[in-house]
Amino acid sequence: MEYTSDPEPYNPLWCADFLAVGELRRTPPLRLKIVTRYILKEHVGPLVFSLSALTSLLLLNYVAKRLGELVGKGLPARVIVEFLLLSVPFTVAMTLPMAVLVSTLHAFSRMASENEITAFKASGISLRRLVVPVIVSASILTLVMVWFNDQVLPAANHRLSTLSNDIARKKPTFALREQIINEVVPNRLYLRTAHLTRVGSSMKDVTIFDLADPQRRRTVRADSGLLALSTDGRDLLLTLFSGNVIELTATEPTRLQRNFFTKDYVRVRGIGNSLERDSVGGEKSDREMTVCELQRKVHHAAFVRDSAFTSLKKLDSALYRTIPQRAVTRGIGDAYCDLQYWWTDLRLVKSASAASVPLTASEAAQGRSVVVQVPAPPPQAPVQAPVQAPVQAPAQVEHPIIPPSAGIMTSDSALSVAQRSVLGESVRISIAQAQGMIDGNQVEIEKKFAIAAACVIFVLLGAPIALRFPRGGVGLTIGVSLGVFGLYYVGLIAGEDLARRGMLSAFWAMWTANIVLFVIGAFLTARLGREGTTSRGSETSEWWNRLLDRLRGRERSA
Repeated sequence: MEYTSDPEPYNPLWCADFLAVGELRRTPPLRLKIVTRYILKEHVGPLVFSLSALTSLLLLNYVAKRLGELVGKGLPARVIVEFLLLSVPFTVAMTLPMAVLVSTLHAFSRMASENEITAFKASGISLRRLVVPVIVSASILTLVMVWFNDQVLPAANHRLSTLSNDIARKKPTFALREQIINEVVPNRLYLRTAHLTRVGSSMKDVTIFDLADPQRRRTVRADSGLLALSTDGRDLLLTLFSGNVIELTATEPTRLQRNFFTKDYVRVRGIGNSLERDSVGGEKSDREMTVCELQRKVHHAAFVRDSAFTSLKKLDSALYRTIPQRAVTRGIGDAYCDLQYWWTDLRLVKSASAASVPLTASEAAQGRSVVVQVPAPPPQAPVQAPVQAPVQAPAQVEHPIIPPSAGIMTSDSALSVAQRSVLGESVRISIAQAQGMIDGNQVEIEKKFAIAAACVIFVLLGAPIALRFPRGGVGLTIGVSLGVFGLYYVGLIAGEDLARRGMLSAFWAMWTANIVLFVIGAFLTARLGREGTTSRGSETSEWWNRLLDRLRGRERSA
């Protein structure tokens, strides 16, 4: 019986017939499309679930650390929701590569455990062909992550930082407690009440200590009172009944003034202190800038550093030779910004050409052109020759580093040894600060691309492991994921710390973990379909057993 390619859609249940034939023909393109859609469909569910779970866990951890800044300040629900939403982008930037690894391990492990991989192999589809759709999808996801890390993440971090500063400036919501002295205004006004009714905001046995004026101390006592806030929620309004005011001045300590009242009003300003939003925001940190903004800061810091090096060489050549000089080379950030500038210029040219007035068919046939009349410039006053100032003696040239107000002779030849030493040390500090800014900004640039590239690397690493151990199940997924996450992010954190200290370049600090995992993943992926044993045993152990059997056979023959 002979089997040929069937034009019907692919069905994994054909594996028994294919195994019986022994010779398979090439898989039609239609079946490859069905297989590609099937594999991607198997990855979508685990990807969404793992991304949601990991993002929720990290987000809860972050919110728990910042809970003290949110609780007790009377923030509206809209502000809290905005704080949570702005905390999501930087969490997603870390959890998306994790979710890709989890989904890859789970999907391929499940297909292998249910013998679907065996059916694919029996149909003539290689294991490396099964991984190709996932690698292509991960590459597209990497490009999306680059855009996300460059545009969405810095903007969200800047808004989150601004909102956190606004919340930090807000005072806690005013609240009174019974039988204790409540600090209404710090170091200025204190209030104590024996009994407080929450429903009507009425007080019994009220005592107010007014310390606002250091030259005068006032104590207000009342049998009862009412508590309320102003209409704008900023001021505290107290209505006191049947009491007295005791006043003591520092200029006349032996004189005590006491006034009685039946009803008195006290207004304490600035109690509600509503949240004031800053629409401008402060200076951006390195994690709140795009790649091109960071690249511009790198070039500016490099210019400042090189200028300081030039000044130090003239000032103290011995100290100049002791400071290492590192060149700022072109990297992936420069290439990305060049591509972005080229795309922006191309769009501007297209918009400018689209805005021009096109010629009609008759005008084009007659060879006419559109004449644009430029208005003549307004008449200007006649330019008078400048009055030449009398020639004076050349002033003393100021040193490029020493400020003019320092009161020190700034001529290089007039500086003493002690002055050169002090100025050289200040220049060395400025060089170190500029180099630290260069290193920090370059680390952030490389990190944006390295974390995005981890999506492809985790696919190369996760698919061979899942196919090699098909019976691993959830335990394999969790164990391998935790191990890879730990190694990868520990490598990133350690590399970032070394790069910011100037002990390692930014490229190797951020890409070393990617390169190591990529080499391992590429090696394992290249070996797919060439396993030396089944999934029930270890390849190393079976190789060792074959070697022992061979040695025993030689002994028996001898």
